[in-house]
Amino acid sequence: MRLTGGRLRRAAVVGLALGLVALSAPAANSVALGAPAAGAANSTAADSTAGGSTVTDSTVGVVPSRVRDPWLWQATVGQRPAGPAALVFFTDRTRYFESTGVLVARDGAYRLIPIGIAEGHGLLSPDGRHYLRPQSGELLDLTTGRQRRTVKPGLHPFAWSPDGRRVLGTRSNDDSVISYGPDNQQLNDPEKPDDMLVVDPYQGTEQVVAAGTFAAHNQAAWSPGGDLVAVTGPPDVPAQLAERQRLVVVDPAGGGPRWEVDLGDRRTLAGPAAWHPDGRRLALLAFDGCAGPRCTAEQAAARTWRIEFLDTATGQAVGQALPAGTSASGIIGWRADDPILRYVSDTEQDTDRQALLAALSPDGGREVLVTTPVGSTDLMVPADLLTRAAFGGPEPRPSPFAAPLWVYLTLGVPTLLAIALIVRRMRRHRAATVPAPE
Repeated sequence: MRLTGGRLRRAAVVGLALGLVALSAPAANSVALGAPAAGAANSTAADSTAGGSTVTDSTVGVVPSRVRDPWLWQATVGQRPAGPAALVFFTDRTRYFESTGVLVARDGAYRLIPIGIAEGHGLLSPDGRHYLRPQSGELLDLTTGRQRRTVKPGLHPFAWSPDGRRVLGTRSNDDSVISYGPDNQQLNDPEKPDDMLVVDPYQGTEQVVAAGTFAAHNQAAWSPGGDLVAVTGPPDVPAQLAERQRLVVVDPAGGGPRWEVDLGDRRTLAGPAAWHPDGRRLALLAFDGCAGPRCTAEQAAARTWRIEFLDTATGQAVGQALPAGTSASGIIGWRADDPILRYVSDTEQDTDRQALLAALSPDGGREVLVTTPVGSTDLMVPADLLTRAAFGGPEPRPSPFAAPLWVYLTLGVPTLLAIALIVRRMRRHRAATVPAPE
């Protein structure tokens, strides 16, 4: 059937309407309720206009049990803020094709946190509202998308204090270059002890922690009350080369170490939440298997881990060890008396790794709480959700509509050009069909 002028006009209007609908579609995330939390079945779904996702009232602020890879065109936090984090995982399966943070907000929305070259992974604040970048000292507000430098560059953060006001971290004092004299003699020793620092991530003030001399700091953790810190690392360069560590417990406000103990090359502090909630025990990660710098990647992956405990008053061993299996990388929180461990599978390629969270029970059982996609290399959850043990949430899927402006322009401009072409052809057709005046 031949299109008349009226039909052409209606077709143009329909095309314009469809284009506007596509451009203005809300950033809605479809949530598949795989294993909802208790009571979720009785709640009704509600659209969140702020984050652009569909969740149930009873599951807002609950950590999802599974997350997925974002779309290649997913918006960043700076482009479209999504609010406080339910979790953040890291993967190279993004448009940046290198390790990138993926924020999953508490309403299920997905956003990207781009990472600079050699930047490393940062630190989530206990309330999930801020992300502190290592080295650059920049603080990213996940609720507004604004980012500003609040800390002097060079800081590698380890742990946020329980009250969310301070960060425990280390800064290297090594010389960036080695200087040589006229006879090619070395003039300086680039290896210098690092500083353990307590910094205010909002105001930028910092204080050196008198934890003793370390060639480097590997890990650190706050006590539940924030009045003590535990620090591990090699005490000197020979220990650093041999991968031997020392543990020191110290008051960050001053007064020197309370006690210290050598951990050797088979034990280390069990992560940023190594301190048990009762304040009386400090957890270590110990392993059986190949130890030292000469271990191959396959030998390191075959290590079997366990959790050991030290008395925080004396540094002496206490209690029974908990078997943790393979690929354990640290304790990030506690569910009552059960430690919540982060596991990252050891493979030759980062693209084959996978991070997950699991809770260990005293009888050796392991309950998987959060699973990330294959290719993820790290996973973190805000402390306030860990404290509430807010796990078992729905499995949100990233929305293809949560995209930056340039994606909409890429799709919208061809649509508008097509509409303009239709209008032009319509005008020509109408001009051609109008009879010439006699």
